[in-house]
Amino acid sequence: MVKNQQKFLGGLEKEGFDIKRGKILYDGNKIREKGVDVKLATDLIIGAVDNLYDTAIVISSDTDLIPAILYIRYKKKKIEYVGFSAKPSTGMIANSDVRRLLTPQELENFLI
Repeated sequence: MVKNQQKFLGGLEKEGFDIKRGKILYDGNKIREKGVDVKLATDLIIGAVDNLYDTAIVISSDTDLIPAILYIRYKKKKIEYVGFSAKPSTGMIANSDVRRLLTPQELENFLI
């Protein structure tokens, strides 16, 4: 799974996306990323303060981002939430201007 994720992220970088990786931790049979939500929240706030965007597209269901989202909405920026239909975040839906839930069929287009 990690190898496929790294390949996917590398492909996004080749397309010009700025990818900021967290740390991967192995906890028994679980694989977790650490620090990604903090980096994303920081980028959201800095981008709003520096007027780098009008709409932030957040592809994460992590409700830890909601305080940052509330701040950037206060700064009159829009939030587009992209999540997964199998496990949508009601908190992210409630705090976004535009919502897009990807279906398993749509995700098949991205399989390597």
